[in-house]
Amino acid sequence: PAGGPAAMAQAGVLLTKEPAPQAVPASDLPVKVCEVALNTGPDSSSGLATAGFRTAKYLLPEWHQSNADLYRKAFTGCEQAERGRAEAKELAEHAAATAQRAQQDSMAALGRRLQDIHFWKAELQKEIEDLDAETGLLAAQKLRLERALDATEVPYAIATDNLQCRERRQPPDLVSDEVERELLKEAELIRNIQELLKRTLMQAGNQIRLNRDHKEVCEMDWSDKVQTYNIDDKCGRYSNQSTNILFHPSSVKFEESASTPETWAKFSHDNIYRAEREKLASINLRALIDNILHDVSEDLRMQCAVVNEAFAKHCEELDDTKHKLEHHLKKILKEIGDQEAIIAALKQAIKDKEAPMKVAQTRLYDRSFRPNVELCRDEAQFRLISEAEQLTESIESLKKKLLESEQSLRNLEDTRMNLEKEIAVKTNSIFIERQKCMAHRTRYPVVLKLAGYQ
Repeated sequence: PAGGPAAMAQAGVLLTKEPAPQAVPASDLPVKVCEVALNTGPDSSSGLATAGFRTAKYLLPEWHQSNADLYRKAFTGCEQAERGRAEAKELAEHAAATAQRAQQDSMAALGRRLQDIHFWKAELQKEIEDLDAETGLLAAQKLRLERALDATEVPYAIATDNLQCRERRQPPDLVSDEVERELLKEAELIRNIQELLKRTLMQAGNQIRLNRDHKEVCEMDWSDKVQTYNIDDKCGRYSNQSTNILFHPSSVKFEESASTPETWAKFSHDNIYRAEREKLASINLRALIDNILHDVSEDLRMQCAVVNEAFAKHCEELDDTKHKLEHHLKKILKEIGDQEAIIAALKQAIKDKEAPMKVAQTRLYDRSFRPNVELCRDEAQFRLISEAEQLTESIESLKKKLLESEQSLRNLEDTRMNLEKEIAVKTNSIFIERQKCMAHRTRYPVVLKLAGYQ
C-alpha cells in the first residue's frame, strides 16, 4: 500500500509514541486458486480450444476483493497520514510552547538571581564603605594617641627637671617637702599614662589591621558578586535571535565544587557579620580612646595644678621666712651697733678710771714716805685706801661687763652671719622655685594638646 512502511517510518520520526491502530486491520490477499473448468455434455470439446486463454487468470470476485483491499489500504494510509500530521503539528506546537515557557522560567530565575546578587552586593558595598569610614576614624584616633604620647614628653621633662633643679637647694632647705612629693607623683603618673597610651596604640593598630583584613574579604566577595552579576546579566540578555549563542553540550551539568543557594548566602552573611563585629569593636575602641585621652589630659592638668599650687604655697612660705629673717637681721644689726657703742663706752669708762686710780695710788704712795710717827692711819689714809679699792672694784666690774659685752657682740655677729647665710639660702631656694621650676612649668602643654588634638 502507498501508506505502508515509508509512511510509517516517517511518522516514527515525527512521533514519540507508537501510532494508533488502524480502523480496518490490513489483511493479506487471498491465495490464488487455479482450477480448470471442465466441460461436460454432448457439445463439450473438453475446453481444449480456449485452454491457453484461461491459464493464470483471477476470478472476478478476486478482482473486486483486490480493488477493495487497495481502496481500504489507501483510505487507511490517508487517515494515518492525516493523524500523523495532526500529531506532528500538535507536538511541534507543544515543544515550542514548552521551550518558550522554559526560557521564560529561566529568564525569571535569572532575574530573581540578579536581585539576590544585587542585594548581597549592595549589602557588601555598604559594609565595605562603613568599615572603610570606621577605619579612617580609628586611624584618626590612633594619630591622636600618638600626638598625646608625644605631648607627655614635655610634662615628664618638666617634672624631672624640677626635681633635678631642687636638688641644688642648700641645706637646710634641702627637704622632702610637699612639692617634691607631688612632683614624684606627677612623674609616676606621666610614666603610667605613657605605658597606657602605648598599649592602647598597639590595640588600635591591631584593630585597624583586622578592619582592613575583613574589608579585603568583603571586597573580594563584592568583586565576585560584581563579576557574577555581569555574567548573569549577560545571560539574561540572550535571546533566540542573538548572534553570539553556540552549542555547549558539556556545560549541561552541575560542578562538583558548586555551592548551594544556602551556602552561597551564608558565605556573604558570615563575611558581613564578621565585618560588622569588627566595626562594632572599632567603634567601642574609639569610644575607649576618647575616654582615655579625656581622662589622661584631665589627670595631667589636675596634677599640674596641684604641683603649681604646692610650688606657690612653698614660695609664699619661703618669702615669709625670708622676710622674717631679714627683719631679725635688721634688729641684730641694730643691736650689734648698740653693743659696739656700749663696748666703746665701757672701754672709755675704764680708761676714765685710770686717772683717778693714778691720783689715789700716787697719794697713797707719796704718804707712805711720811716720817716716823707721821705715818699715821688717819682718816685720809683710810679714805684713800677705800677710794683705791672702790676704783679697783669699779674697773674690775667694768672689765667684766666689757668682756660680757664683747662676748655678746661676738654672739650677735655669729647670729648675723647665720641669718645672712640663711637669707642667702632662702634667696637661692626662691630663685630655684620661681625662676627655674615655676618658670619652666609655664611651658606645660594645654589640655587640647594633651588630648591629642594638636
